[in-house]
Amino acid sequence: MENRSFDHMIGWMQKSVNPLINGVNGTQCNPVSTKNPQSQKICVTDDAEYIDPNPGHSYQEIRDQVFGVNGSHEIPSMTGFVEQALAMSTEMSEAVMKGFKPKAVPVYASLVSEFAIFDRWFASNPASTQPNRLFVYSGTSYGSTNADKIQIFKGYPQKTIFDSLHEDGIDFGIYFQAVPTTLIYRNLRKLRYIPKFHQFDLTFKRHARKGILPNFTVIEPRYFDLIDLPANDDHPSHDVSNGQKFVKEVYETLRSSPQWNQTLLVITYDEHGGFFDHVPTPMKVPNPDGNIGPAPYYFKFDRLGVRVPTIMVSPWIKKGTVVSSPDGPTPSSEYEHSSIPATVKKMFNLSSDFLTRRDAWAGTFEQVVGELTSPRTDCPEMLPEVTPLRNTSAKEGRRLTEFQREVVHLAVGLNGEHASFNEETSQKMTVREGHEYARNAVSRFIRASQEAIKLDAPESAIVDMMSFPTSELVFNP
Repeated sequence: MENRSFDHMIGWMQKSVNPLINGVNGTQCNPVSTKNPQSQKICVTDDAEYIDPNPGHSYQEIRDQVFGVNGSHEIPSMTGFVEQALAMSTEMSEAVMKGFKPKAVPVYASLVSEFAIFDRWFASNPASTQPNRLFVYSGTSYGSTNADKIQIFKGYPQKTIFDSLHEDGIDFGIYFQAVPTTLIYRNLRKLRYIPKFHQFDLTFKRHARKGILPNFTVIEPRYFDLIDLPANDDHPSHDVSNGQKFVKEVYETLRSSPQWNQTLLVITYDEHGGFFDHVPTPMKVPNPDGNIGPAPYYFKFDRLGVRVPTIMVSPWIKKGTVVSSPDGPTPSSEYEHSSIPATVKKMFNLSSDFLTRRDAWAGTFEQVVGELTSPRTDCPEMLPEVTPLRNTSAKEGRRLTEFQREVVHLAVGLNGEHASFNEETSQKMTVREGHEYARNAVSRFIRASQEAIKLDAPESAIVDMMSFPTSELVFNP
């Protein structure tokens, strides 16, 4: 899921769902000006609603939120959220301090009560969506603190946990709705991996019902908000009730599957999206691979981003579990997105080494399903119904968000049109146009790849779409 902080989505559950959660109680505040200690303050409230537009969450904006606009960059005071948001609007400065009542996000309230919440899980990178998503499956953003259009076109080159699984013959699958953004990794564009991609609406429930979901399953939400297909990724300005419905659908599908007793469902967010969180971001973090961020900041990837919600669900988890700091592998280790490949390596006993120094350092969470001697039989079969928070229809005629443009850039690369791509085109695209273009590009790419497989092309090849479908297929290593 996307762009929401822990305090924004989960923080108020401390009062009514589980007092062990490190959340908020109404006393946490930010000054209007970090330069003036006597300035007015805005404190957290529990009346978050539908939010439009998106708060700031670039590298610079996050730095201001964490350290204060003129603060020391050595002490993460978490006092600059209001002041940074004021640069956008007065309304935004209040919105970033609001959190949801548990009854506004009833699916999460139920899951937090029934299973496990991690209240010290951080974004891997104090940056925007795509750099954090890259860490989830590869333990690095390859030096990106913002979306690198050229790298997106080409595909990021680092090794992923999918490659490690494949090397040991362990199956994985990616179930996507319209666009699988995991194709941002160049390796996943190889022909050997194309059969791993599945349309969520067509196959997920069928595979779950038959008990044939792969060992490692990734589920991607919808990123474009349409009248007939609302976005369910929780990215502002999308209605989080649709995200709640999506999680409810996934949970209930897994709960009724014959694989339920072998399931661990992980729900997490790529980054905090500019919303307030009171827990200081960790500052002693290993650089993954020696890469340094671009000018003018030259970030060394030596600190984490803001805390984000992470919920884990399994019949092997004790009811009402709260997980905070990990027990190693180093004294400074934390839970962050690199914990996912680190744990996958450990749980499946993969023969390959860690992907980077970051996942070698990150805390692992296999113990969350290791305390019970038998699976629970009291897990709810159904989760609560969800009430919409938005009383208007999707604005599919609006311009694309930054992340949606990145999805279009990914589609352009798949479609072999990057050489002639005009950036102005994506800037003028509407949400509906972006969705249609990206969905069509993915469809063409998969169709071409399937045709290449039939032609017995090398499984390590990547289809060059520049020549398809009017010419013979071209394959690149």
